Amino acid sequence: MTLRTLFLQAPSFDGYDGGAGARYQMKREVKSFWYPTWLAQPAALVEGSKLIDAPAHDQSWDDIKHEVDERDLVILHTSTPSFRQDVHTAELIKARNPKIIIGLIGAKVAVETQKSMEASPAIDFVARNEFDFTILDIANGMALADVDGISWRTPAGEIIHNKDRAVLENMDSLPFVSPIYKRDLQIEKYFGGYLLHPYVSFYTGRGCKSRCTFCLWPQTVGGHNYRTRSIPHVIEEVKYVQREIPQTKEIFFDDDTLTDNAPRVEALAIELGKLGVTWSCNAKANVPYKTLKIMKENGLRLLLVGYESGNQQILHNIKKGLRTDVARQFTKDCHALGIVIHGTFILGLPGETTETIEETIQYAKDINPHTIQVSLAAPYPGTFLYKQATENGWFDGTDHLLTDGGNQIAQLSYPHLPASVIFDKVEEFYKRFYFRPSKIWEIVSEMLRDWDMMKRRLREGVEFFDFLRRRKTVESSG
Repeated sequence: MTLRTLFLQAPSFDGYDGGAGARYQMKREVKSFWYPTWLAQPAALVEGSKLIDAPAHDQSWDDIKHEVDERDLVILHTSTPSFRQDVHTAELIKARNPKIIIGLIGAKVAVETQKSMEASPAIDFVARNEFDFTILDIANGMALADVDGISWRTPAGEIIHNKDRAVLENMDSLPFVSPIYKRDLQIEKYFGGYLLHPYVSFYTGRGCKSRCTFCLWPQTVGGHNYRTRSIPHVIEEVKYVQREIPQTKEIFFDDDTLTDNAPRVEALAIELGKLGVTWSCNAKANVPYKTLKIMKENGLRLLLVGYESGNQQILHNIKKGLRTDVARQFTKDCHALGIVIHGTFILGLPGETTETIEETIQYAKDINPHTIQVSLAAPYPGTFLYKQATENGWFDGTDHLLTDGGNQIAQLSYPHLPASVIFDKVEEFYKRFYFRPSKIWEIVSEMLRDWDMMKRRLREGVEFFDFLRRRKTVESSG
């Protein structure tokens, strides 16, 4: 008999985006929420399950606590920044329903398994690495001792580490996640500053061949082998979204780098073009013009591009595998084709100086993506950057990556470049990029063409200035 299973993204900081779709788990400069896709995936496998994404739906413990009363199994997604709060939620669940089995999933518990289990006796098991069919085994009543890919607690309190689960190769064996979105989530609760609203996002594959030292998912859960669903399988889910979630204005393919396989993305684009769907995806700044043209002609609207830095040596330091001259040409090609770019940058990576920060700001202004996100280098456990930073004394190895309010902290500090300077440079970066007459006019023109965009940009403007105000609070308290 299938266990009555609840999949839960637990209540957290106000505005905290901690789902698996979030590249950085934190409160953002403009409020956004990514779908909890990695919870929805096993939820789609487990018959009779329910998914609750409390942060996106502004739900507190009091709002959801009754949901655990008639459940046998709760699966909590956790992350390094939210772990303490998630453990607290697990303890509240166990106190309310002592018989319930509680399991944690996510990169945090995949790389710090023993430490995570020791955090609280309320945690019965954690699932390591990919966990979809692991959770299905448990929900189907398999004894914890027999389930591959977990670490679990015996009745006597001993922590047992079972053998690893084989990596999933047949990605078509996974069911669609969008029916779970439709069943359990309010689609309108999910939005991003650069995506059309409402949007739907899901993965067409897992893993990323790039070796970026800071990137969490390929180094912990997804791996570096890009395993993909068949194109017909992806197209069937797109058709489902068109048919069953007709308010969707854009589909975002959340693969770490959809453009890693150029022939596949070209073939996928052609099939998407036949459906007349508007879509976006993550891309590396090295996609050739031919591929970009095919994508654009078949419904591509926007690319989310990780530029990270305008300094070539820093890109070498983080094993980005990207040349700035190639990235410049790629960006020119996108502009020429009318492809919108949301560019992401990171300050404080190894090799950073005040001069390289200035170089990156000038670089961003030169290539001029439509919108940007500037983050602070975050050494998540399980990444090469974490190992490098702790060994070199750039930070103390704590998991305190955010303030108590969910805002990002500058964790890395160098003898020549203290964390406080890196922190301040984020605000300077934003101001110098957005407060240019040409960029202001670009955004105002966009607002004048579309009333919905007018309302949205005004709301985001308020949130952005509130973000700057919160940063001042963080700085003064530091």
